Amino acid sequence: MKARALVAWNVRRIRVDRGVPQERLAYDARIDRSYMGGIEQQSKNPTIDLLDRIAATLDVHVSEFFIQPPKGSAPPKTLRKGRKPARAHRKKK
Repeated sequence: MKARALVAWNVRRIRVDRGVPQERLAYDARIDRSYMGGIEQQSKNPTIDLLDRIAATLDVHVSEFFIQPPKGSAPPKTLRKGRKPARAHRKKK
C-alpha cells in the first residue's frame, strides 16, 4: 500500500473508532473540512506538520498513520451520515 493510501486508511480508521465526525476532526485540527475529506480520499497530500496536528487532535502518535493493515482487511467504515436523528413519518389522514 502506498504512503498516501496508508495515511488515508489509518486516519479514517482511528477517527471512526473514536466516533469523531470528519467535520469535528477538521475543526479541532484547524483544517478545512473539504481538505480533511481529501486526505481520507487520497486526493490530498498532507504535510508532516498537518499530520502532527491531526495526530495530536486524535491523541495518537503520528506513527499510527503508517501502520500496515492486515492482509484482506475491510476498509474502515464511515460514521452514520446526516446531522439530525431520523424522524418518524406521520401517517396521512
